[in-house]
Amino acid sequence: MQRFDCARCGALISFEDAGCASCGDRLAYRPDLRTMVNASTDDGAGFVGWHACAERSWGCNWLVRDGDDQARCPACRLNRRTPPRDDTIGWEQLSRAAVAKRRLVHQLTDLGLPITSYHERPDGGLAFDLLSSATSGQRVVIGHANGVISVDLAESTDAHRESVRVWLDEAYRTMLGHFRHEIGHYYWQVLIPGTRWEEPFRALFGDERASYSEALQRHYRRDPGSPPAPEFITPYASSHPWEDFAEIWAHYLHITDTLQTAVQHSLFPDPRRAEFHGRPQLDFDVADLADLIAVWAGFAGSFNELSRSMGKPDPYPFTLSPQVVEKLGFVHTLVQDTRLPSDSGA
Repeated sequence: MQRFDCARCGALISFEDAGCASCGDRLAYRPDLRTMVNASTDDGAGFVGWHACAERSWGCNWLVRDGDDQARCPACRLNRRTPPRDDTIGWEQLSRAAVAKRRLVHQLTDLGLPITSYHERPDGGLAFDLLSSATSGQRVVIGHANGVISVDLAESTDAHRESVRVWLDEAYRTMLGHFRHEIGHYYWQVLIPGTRWEEPFRALFGDERASYSEALQRHYRRDPGSPPAPEFITPYASSHPWEDFAEIWAHYLHITDTLQTAVQHSLFPDPRRAEFHGRPQLDFDVADLADLIAVWAGFAGSFNELSRSMGKPDPYPFTLSPQVVEKLGFVHTLVQDTRLPSDSGA
């Protein structure tokens, strides 16, 4: 995530902010510029020609271009199913989950990855079914099927999510992690089957034609607490090649987004940088994975130690073995090959 400053008073602001805590000016995110803008700016870079997303009352701070036939912003319009409007608890959970989803959409755009919505392509386009098992009384399975990503909004509640994490013996479980993992399944479907990437994928991750249901049954029969083999980033990654790829994809997004944030906030110098809105930015068109991993190894260790100093668990409790790094390299090359033409954002 890039750094944002209030154009009116210069205070540091967040991607999620709808107003500046320092000067009180109204803020919003312009998806075409990939930056936060102020309502008081009248030079064409603010709200002029734009209006608030229809879901602003539920926490969305994105803008929609005037004349757009959609009332919702590019992130919210990807939602296919949501709780009924009279389910206020479900919508409160949706509001929390949508914060992570907007960060995901921003990062995918920043990486130059194509997003084809289900409005454009009803069969296989990206859509989100965001429902709550806590309020609907129905089981909501987190997963992906033919472009549709389903997420249980009950996971936006810390107590629920933590109980599931402990039950599944996971080191890490967040809403953003869910979205990043499931979008990995979507991009596998879009980028790999029937392409030149199919055989290299199988050589590295395994043959995805193996029975998925049997693989998951074996995984959930394993001894809890057993560490993953060196070639897998997590125990779940070892269950099936699809899950291995999705876990690696999620970690690639974890790593690149965190490093991008660190560069934007001047937490470390990096030679492979470009400029975006006048600030340094990792240049993914020239970035070498070995360089990124080398920086990440030291950086992750540092912020794990910082977290321990606050009495908190490690933010990144994972080991990047040579086999895992090779898989990250596959994803990095795939992303580089897929990137849309770069945009300076100016």
